[in-house]
Amino acid sequence: MQPIVQISLDLTNIAEAIETAHLAIRAGVDWLEAGTPLILAEGLHGVRALRSEFPNVPIVADLKTMDGGYLEAEMMAGAGATHVVVMARAHEETVRCVVKAGKDFGVQVMGDNMVSDDMVAGAKWLEDLGCDFVIHHIGFDERRGIAARGQRMPSPLDQLREVCEAVKVPVQAVGGLSLEQAIQCPAYGAPLVVLGAPLTIDADSFKTADGDLESSLRLICDAVHSQRVGD
Repeated sequence: MQPIVQISLDLTNIAEAIETAHLAIRAGVDWLEAGTPLILAEGLHGVRALRSEFPNVPIVADLKTMDGGYLEAEMMAGAGATHVVVMARAHEETVRCVVKAGKDFGVQVMGDNMVSDDMVAGAKWLEDLGCDFVIHHIGFDERRGIAARGQRMPSPLDQLREVCEAVKVPVQAVGGLSLEQAIQCPAYGAPLVVLGAPLTIDADSFKTADGDLESSLRLICDAVHSQRVGD
């Protein structure tokens, strides 16, 4: 399959999220993500605004659901999301509820293996429970905390190939990747390439990054789309 480029709108207001999204779509980005900061700040209103502005673009709602899975997925589907995110650290019944809601309301489920004791096993468990995608994720606080103690910062690339080999569903790698590393993800077997903090968003202020973001995104999209991941 041809890789997909997703931009994570890790912003805190709708106006800037829509402006950044327009820029991203012009540059060739395929999917928009209502990032966790946007959902915290604007909730369903942020997702509805993106759906209204981009009626034909897939929208990922990064809920990081841990409980109340059916209702959260139902609400985001009603607001226009096409994909919702549930955590591997949630109870099995929560994952099952999100998967059920996905089937009932026509949204796809992305299972996030962040802080799983065994990241590969966590990814496989999410697939076995019915998730349509796996997000292989090293968390923001985890990366920063480890680096602050002078230790090597973990990267999703460390086990990305193992995760991709363990599951049949498409995989996305998230967490502190450089632009070059993000572009390399399809070569590891992960066709969903996400661009967000700190690639296109200032990770400290959660504002759009400075510089010619559109031109940079276009180059990244071209590099990603020129690859292919084996079906």
